[in-house]
Amino acid sequence: MTSSFKRVLIANRGEIACRVIRTCRRLGIETIAVYSEADATAQHVRQADVAYPIGGPRPADSYLRGDAILEVARRSGAGAIHPGYGFLSENADFADAVERAGIAFIGPSAASMRRMGSKAGAKELMAGRGVPVVAGYTGEDQSANLLAREAERVGFPLMIKAAYGGGGKGMRIVRAASDFAANLESCQREAKNAFGRDRVLLERYIEQPRHIEFQIFGDKHGNIVHLNERECSAQRRYQKVLEETPSPFVTPELRAKMGEAAVAAARALDYVNAGTVEFIVGPGGDFYFMEINTRLQVEHPVTEMVLGLDLVELQLRVAAGEELPGSLIRNKSIPANGHAIELRLYAEDPDQGFLPGSGKLEKLALPTPSEHVRIDSGVVESDTVTIFYDPMIAKLIVWDRTREAALVRMREALAACDIVGPKSNINFLERLVRHPAIVEGRIDTGYLDRHLDEFVGSADGEDTAAVFAAATTWLLHEEAEAPRLARVSDDPHSPWGRADGWRIGHPGKRIVTLLVRGERVDIAAHGSNGSYLLEHGATQCKVVHAVLRDGGLNASFDGVAQRWRASINHDRVTIQDSARRHAYLHAAAFAYATNAATGSDRITAPMPGRVVLVKAKVGDEVAEGQELLVMEAMKMELTLRAPRAGRVENVQVANGDFVEADAVLVKLEAMP
Repeated sequence: MTSSFKRVLIANRGEIACRVIRTCRRLGIETIAVYSEADATAQHVRQADVAYPIGGPRPADSYLRGDAILEVARRSGAGAIHPGYGFLSENADFADAVERAGIAFIGPSAASMRRMGSKAGAKELMAGRGVPVVAGYTGEDQSANLLAREAERVGFPLMIKAAYGGGGKGMRIVRAASDFAANLESCQREAKNAFGRDRVLLERYIEQPRHIEFQIFGDKHGNIVHLNERECSAQRRYQKVLEETPSPFVTPELRAKMGEAAVAAARALDYVNAGTVEFIVGPGGDFYFMEINTRLQVEHPVTEMVLGLDLVELQLRVAAGEELPGSLIRNKSIPANGHAIELRLYAEDPDQGFLPGSGKLEKLALPTPSEHVRIDSGVVESDTVTIFYDPMIAKLIVWDRTREAALVRMREALAACDIVGPKSNINFLERLVRHPAIVEGRIDTGYLDRHLDEFVGSADGEDTAAVFAAATTWLLHEEAEAPRLARVSDDPHSPWGRADGWRIGHPGKRIVTLLVRGERVDIAAHGSNGSYLLEHGATQCKVVHAVLRDGGLNASFDGVAQRWRASINHDRVTIQDSARRHAYLHAAAFAYATNAATGSDRITAPMPGRVVLVKAKVGDEVAEGQELLVMEAMKMELTLRAPRAGRVENVQVANGDFVEADAVLVKLEAMP
């Protein structure tokens, strides 16, 4: 590495900060981290050579404070600042301030950023250069009345997008004029909270498009290249879920055309460092410029896996004034070696509308890294996922010779994952990578939102075989643990040290109770030591030769030998066959029932967060499902609605209040 950079400050946190630290360490560069009060013990703080506090837990009080970050850079003698992605990574004012301080900004110039950082300005520029763009409105006049008139001119359906946004935040699809005002207000509020600016643009919405982006790189010697495409069409609410390269949709001819357009766009801007040109692609292969991200993308590892490159290293070298490698400059297109796929593992609950989660990672098992599997993460077991930032736990990246083989690798990688603590999207991802729309490479950006029931919940009811396998797992676990827990007799034949329901004259019966999606399921078990007769209602299952060993359950169920992945963590039983993971909680066999209607007169916080909008007032008559509050947690807005019709008795929060999970926010008068 050039001697220009001896120390690099990373103006970010979490997974991307750890990712940059990894490359810097390999190159012999000292790393300086910054952290908020919530991140005092975070992994990026532990991994950096030195770390400095910069403020409170909210991004606005820490990671968005350019002045505090620059002060740390000066104090620590940093020669360059890597902004990662998110936060200040696309803030031209920050890039300017860094350059004025005599510190290298590892990214494009502030001038280029200003021309591209605004989606509106970028679209206008591209249209002027002949790059295809979607019809819309990108003007500076942001009055509600003008935007409503422009929406009518553009036509519906249309998309409202935060002009300075990214990461799927600040985006809304509007299909009717009557829905425009409410969606505009929500989009502007989310944009203001996430990016500090509420300017939006409007564009005609292309039905069933694909999202295909091109990685670009420029150096200070006038060289600009593209590093092929990434397919990012698997999205939920504009948030990417699965990314891969090469795209199963892109032909060599289309790749050449889109690559040329991407390079032309970058060349018009004298682009330097890493960037991404994103396109909307219609079913017929027609493509339109969407935006340019002036930073490294979350999904950059798939490009690295198939091209054998370290894009962070390229960023550092280019920022230090080096020329791009000759092998990149000479080739208009670099052939990919194999296929790579990335998934984002989040602390969220897909069965509850992907509600973000938080809390301590009591257990975090991830697959072992290899030439086929890569893990990029900013947390380890026992770390806490906080409410203040994106709830990503890890990125799983796999590589193999073909797309089909890579999908198999990803299924195996997911099977090796286990999380205890906050809920996760593992089940959702496992169903995703087996779904025909993914396997056949025909998913579009709206598919998940249109067919979400195919990926969450249980369309066909709970799998009885899985319940019996879970019960068998618990029985074996209980029998293995009983002597250790009882401590009554050292005699292995003593009846006092047994937990198999032994009785004189008959085999006895035990009840195994599992919570299945919140409902109690009782399984009666006769037998012991791996041989059981299980009963659930009128259904019976004979289990023999059951053994729990090395993370797997082997048993014969009604004469059919099967193997399940199986684990128990406290009262949580997790089993998995070749198609799906099932997780249950073991409960006491006998318990009093509770009234399901309890709490229907109140709205509580589903998780810790900040109240951003209170629409309810004492005395208001509200209808069931009416929006009463909006919360912000983990960079996401949550709408809280009335559980029933009634009159508001008490409002216990105000705009800007921070609340804990389960805090009562609004109470309705008791029903007569």
